[in-house]
Amino acid sequence: MIFLNKVMLNPHVSLKKGKQYPFVEMANVGCFKREPEKVTMKTFESGVKFEDGDTVIARITPCLQNGKGFYCHGIGKGFGSTEFIVFRPRDKSVYGKYLYYLMQTNDMRESLIKSMVGATGRQRVNNDVFNRIDVNFPLFEIQHRIADILSAYDDLIENNQKQIKLLEEAAQRLYKEWFVDLRFPGWETTPIVDGVPEGWEKRIVSDFGEIITGKTPSTANLDYYGGNIPFVTIPDMHGQIFTLATEKTLTKAGANTQEGKYLPKNAVMVSCIATVGLVNIAAEICQTNQQINSVILNEEKDLYFFYESMKRIKTLLDGVGSNGATMTNVNKTKFSNINVLYPTEALVSNYHDFCLTIFEKILSLSASVRKAQQARDRLLPKLMSGELEF
Repeated sequence: MIFLNKVMLNPHVSLKKGKQYPFVEMANVGCFKREPEKVTMKTFESGVKFEDGDTVIARITPCLQNGKGFYCHGIGKGFGSTEFIVFRPRDKSVYGKYLYYLMQTNDMRESLIKSMVGATGRQRVNNDVFNRIDVNFPLFEIQHRIADILSAYDDLIENNQKQIKLLEEAAQRLYKEWFVDLRFPGWETTPIVDGVPEGWEKRIVSDFGEIITGKTPSTANLDYYGGNIPFVTIPDMHGQIFTLATEKTLTKAGANTQEGKYLPKNAVMVSCIATVGLVNIAAEICQTNQQINSVILNEEKDLYFFYESMKRIKTLLDGVGSNGATMTNVNKTKFSNINVLYPTEALVSNYHDFCLTIFEKILSLSASVRKAQQARDRLLPKLMSGELEF
């Protein structure tokens, strides 16, 4: 059956211009995540409209290839970027959540990708493709069961991610209270000397440890790629605290071509070219490409203080004569000379002790999220194709 016989494309939603509605920006849509990472309120003037029960998918490269899209639930009527496509069942023979998972399948995504037209780098899905896609929708009860099975994994993923967010916010709040607002234990009786609390000092990033700027092994040698050594690039860092999965991996031979680029567990990685300010903690031995500067810390107790400090890199860059809002290239020298106000050793140790359990829990939850994502992604094609019966 032709896809559009069962599914509406960009269905009508009544929104009034000049009135505020929930707004979903493309940047706030995760890759293969059922819910948007953030929904804001914005005055409607134009954009793609949607409402609860709709499936929303990116129509532009590389967002479509990266799996950007979401199922509209608990948002009500809203709108987003013109680079979205919205889908809705025409009648009750198609289950809305099943339609969302159908749009996540490789077959459907490949059909859309092949239809793309436009200039390189800004290609968009050609809507005519939906007149050529044949889809066999199973019985409604089967659609519901398939969606329920896959939703159970997404429910677990989303619950864990919410816990991760709450834990991270706890570490961020204490960092701000102690090290930004200067309301640390004993602050009332601590003298201020030259504008900073007594015992605090200004350090630069290079004081914290060895700085490693990543590098990419020759891509012409296929023997260098496909091993078990994570090779971290900027796309791997988005929305992460610990880098547990990477698009590319290196073989030992590939990584050994640049032995000086190995990073140990708990190295702090900071994106410094094009996208500046993503910060991750290495979960295992890995390497990065040249867009990332990393620090192998001298002191274990500095880990969480330094991690949170680097998340404020755009503000800290003002200290080395740069406009942090527009900086697109922070080379190793500039990165090394970023100023960080360092508290007393005792205060940093106390912050580390507070964060240790928090970040251990975050790592555990992140690993659970990864396993659930892998299980869901393995089941998706098998359930949709009928290969797996239940």
